[in-house]
Amino acid sequence: MTRSQNSDPKLQALRQSHTLNPHAKAVRDPLFQEAGFFDPRDLAQVKYEMLRRVQKEDTPVSQAAVAFGFSRPSFYKAQEDFTRQGLGGLIPRKRGPKRRRKLKPEILEFVEQLRLQEPSLKVAHLVQRIQQKFGLTVHRRSLERALLAVKKKPQNRPAQRRSARSNRRV
Repeated sequence: MTRSQNSDPKLQALRQSHTLNPHAKAVRDPLFQEAGFFDPRDLAQVKYEMLRRVQKEDTPVSQAAVAFGFSRPSFYKAQEDFTRQGLGGLIPRKRGPKRRRKLKPEILEFVEQLRLQEPSLKVAHLVQRIQQKFGLTVHRRSLERALLAVKKKPQNRPAQRRSARSNRRV
C-alpha cells in the first residue's frame, strides 16, 4: 500500500464499510474516468450509476454492465437488491458465519459420551438426542461435519518419539 493510499480518508472509509470496489480499474464509463464526483472505488456509487443508466437512459444491460465492470448476472442481482432494499441493497452484506455456532464443545462432548455408550447410534438419533437434551435443532449434516472435525483433530497427547537406535534394523 502506498503512502498516498494510507492518507486517503475516503479510501479508508470505503475499506472499513466494505464498499471498496475490488474491480475499480474495470470501470470504463467516461464519468468515472474523470477525477471528481464519480469514484470508481465506491462500489455502491458504481452500481447505482449502472442501474440508473439502464433505467433512465435506456442503455442496454450488456453495454452498461461492461462499462461499469460487471457481468450481466451481477447487474440483475444489483437490480433485484436495489428494488427490494433501496440503496442499502447495493452495499455488500457481511457473509454468513465462518465457524460452528450451535455445536458448542459441551454438545459435542455429550455426543461423544452417547457414542461411547451406544456405538451403533446413527446420526439421526444423535440429532434427536441433542434436541431432547438441549432443545436445539441441529441439521444432520452439520453434526456429521462436526464429528469428522473432532475425529481429525490431533489428540492432546505427547508425541511418542522413537530413538535412533530403535529405528535401526538388527
